[in-house]
Amino acid sequence: QAQVAESGGGLVQPGGSLRLSCTASGFTSDYYQIGWFRQAPGEEREGVSCINMRDGSTYYSDSVKGRFTASRDNAKNTVYLQMNSLKAEDTAVYYCAQGGGGCAPTFGSTWYSRGHGMEYWGKGTQVTVSS
Repeated sequence: QAQVAESGGGLVQPGGSLRLSCTASGFTSDYYQIGWFRQAPGEEREGVSCINMRDGSTYYSDSVKGRFTASRDNAKNTVYLQMNSLKAEDTAVYYCAQGGGGCAPTFGSTWYSRGHGMEYWGKGTQVTVSS
């Protein structure tokens, strides 16, 4: 029943912007989080952002802070990740995932980046930043 699905990836030039969407279906409670993760070939998974569906509070990794913004539209059961000032090192497959409870206090830990606590995952969308 429950699932999440992301979209919006593509090719963008350095300094450009892209907005990813994550649609959640089948959840009857707002007590959950949507995390954004990315993984590039040869690199470990990284949790880059998280948003609490209850109150919209957001969290960001140091690597994207100030450039990425997460937001939610509860009426549409959709979370967005606005990515600005994109760099080549942002190139990766981006995933959204759902987990119970809130983002804190686990966001920012290696435990979180490994995806622990997340129950449902999207298939991923490719983001490529290149001239």
